[in-house]
Amino acid sequence: MTPEEEIDKAATPAEAPAVAEEIAADPYAELEADVVKWRELAVRTAADLDNFRKRSAREREDAIRYANQSLLEDLLPVIDNFEMGMQAAAQDKSSMIYVGMDMVRRQLNDFLGAQGVTEIPAEGKPFDPNIHEAVSHEVSADVADNTILRVHRRGFMLRDRLLRPATVVVAKNEKEG
Repeated sequence: MTPEEEIDKAATPAEAPAVAEEIAADPYAELEADVVKWRELAVRTAADLDNFRKRSAREREDAIRYANQSLLEDLLPVIDNFEMGMQAAAQDKSSMIYVGMDMVRRQLNDFLGAQGVTEIPAEGKPFDPNIHEAVSHEVSADVADNTILRVHRRGFMLRDRLLRPATVVVAKNEKEG
């Protein structure tokens, strides 16, 4: 007779606790309860292990994708200074200095592109505080309010992460001025 049948067979509620004690004392019922408990624990542990493996793989991929971020951040001020040198050398575009610097600029841009670095579009675009940093506002009747007038320092993205925001001057409505 199964434990359930024994409970159903109990004629009065007073006899039910005695039957429950007898079931609790049944070693097979205890073993079955242990089996269920350990099976649930094994399933949960397997799920936790699977989640851990997925998270570790994702973190490893991110580490590989963004491993050069610190190096690239340190390289950006050097590129800024190089661009200022290019502007000075641009007065005589036929000079060998300008031609050589232009070749180096192209190599730097190719290198940045290969690393997943892209320039943030700014001039003439609407101001976005997530990728632009406003250093000043200027009154302008020529462009819409909150449009970027000038770029002081170029901004860059490393794949889908912000490497450095673009430093910009933003247009302001004349009426608010």
